[in-house]
Amino acid sequence: MVSGFATCPGLFYATPAADGILSRIRIPGGIISSQQCRAIADIAEQHGGGYVDVTNRANLQIREIRTGINAEVLKHLQDIGLGSGNPVVDHIRNIMTSPTAGIDPQELIDTRPFVQSWDDYIAAHPALSGLSAKFSVCFDGGGIIRVCDRLNDIAFAAVLVNGNVYFRLHLSVGAKGQQPSDMGILLLPEKCLTVLAALADVYLAHSNITSQRQVRLRELLNTLGCENYLKEVEQRLPFSLLYSEIRKDLTPQPPSLQGKGEQSEGKYQHIGIYPQRQQGLFYIGVVLPLGRLESKQIRGLADLAAKYGSGTLRLTPWQNLLLTDIPQQWVADAQREIAFLQLDTSATNIKSALVACSGKKGCASSATDTKDDALGLAKYLETRITLDYPVNIHFSGCEKSCAQHSKSDITLLGVSIEADNGTVEGYHVYVGDSKQKFGREIYQYVTFAELPALIERMLYVYKIQRINSNESFGEFANRYAIAQLQKLINTDD
Repeated sequence: MVSGFATCPGLFYATPAADGILSRIRIPGGIISSQQCRAIADIAEQHGGGYVDVTNRANLQIREIRTGINAEVLKHLQDIGLGSGNPVVDHIRNIMTSPTAGIDPQELIDTRPFVQSWDDYIAAHPALSGLSAKFSVCFDGGGIIRVCDRLNDIAFAAVLVNGNVYFRLHLSVGAKGQQPSDMGILLLPEKCLTVLAALADVYLAHSNITSQRQVRLRELLNTLGCENYLKEVEQRLPFSLLYSEIRKDLTPQPPSLQGKGEQSEGKYQHIGIYPQRQQGLFYIGVVLPLGRLESKQIRGLADLAAKYGSGTLRLTPWQNLLLTDIPQQWVADAQREIAFLQLDTSATNIKSALVACSGKKGCASSATDTKDDALGLAKYLETRITLDYPVNIHFSGCEKSCAQHSKSDITLLGVSIEADNGTVEGYHVYVGDSKQKFGREIYQYVTFAELPALIERMLYVYKIQRINSNESFGEFANRYAIAQLQKLINTDD
């Protein structure tokens, strides 16, 4: 049942990595049951390194596989809903949606049925295996926790127009790493999947399935042009796409937000304890250090989900997870048991917004051991500085930025540094948000030995110089020229 190696890993398409074979399990919408968690823990122990990693598409990765996962085990995973029923399309990227779909108090529409329907469509149409394995689709229900700004080929973002819910169509076009662009098209929810199927069909028609490298949708749109592409899509539809669903007088209304600042916009409401739209029920967002879970922790969380909730967990694109449907009277007990698993639920934990790629142990492209360095930094900072607002620190071992495509507060790009005693590992340091891929460069060639004290100093200056407690580190940094920021960091007491 398992094919040879593919450029993108899947459950049936294992990929070699520096630390062994890598297998990725697609979790459409990030929703996974306690039973499925226990099966994955068994696989990680029997075939891999005894842990799993949550990715930035809410997949699960099993690493350090030394012995192949046999056909019997793969069939069992299919039987319990893990892995596509059609292995030839299992490598296509995971379908993204908000981790709080269906439970978000402010969402406009529950996107879980759309995720399930599109996953079923993919499985029923093996010809889609001819598309790039990086073909990605997102459904955003317009709630507190938004995912429509994540990098995807196609995104449907719910908006409220004159009291009615529509989806706004976004496509990936322009420069690499650019967020999907609004096409100015409003769709009734019941038409989205028909349009999505036509979008994929036109994409497939322009793909060379015999080529070693399939063209990305962004590349096709840049060559063909969005208008020409959408005209071809419209020819495959029983209704007009470009003109019927949108009028100049229909202006989307932004979702209602309580209060001000990024926290009220749900930036970190995937961590901590929050009420659901269901009366009396809560979800708990659990910090996973660098997205990693040991097998015993997976089983422990699966037990908690069954004991206190509805037996389901939700993986997030921020590499953590949610326990959902917990009655208010059991929240404190669940939180204590999460702590017993050596996991945390606080957004101000330095690890809550700490991201790292697989590093040298897992990827030949990496210049540094990013995961160990990130954990070393966290250990250093935990005893020296207390955060009251999350700071997103991203360790990237190379320019590809696999672990996090969106901008971060602080980005650390791995480099090799020539020293008197040979080559040592280090980082270029970037801050804030700008038109540059990683932000604005503030320091070059910082060895890891020097890095923790430098980051501590940067965070200390941020805490005493920010405008208010809701100002993010990125917003703080963007208020200063680089020279001014360096002066503050080097001299401020």
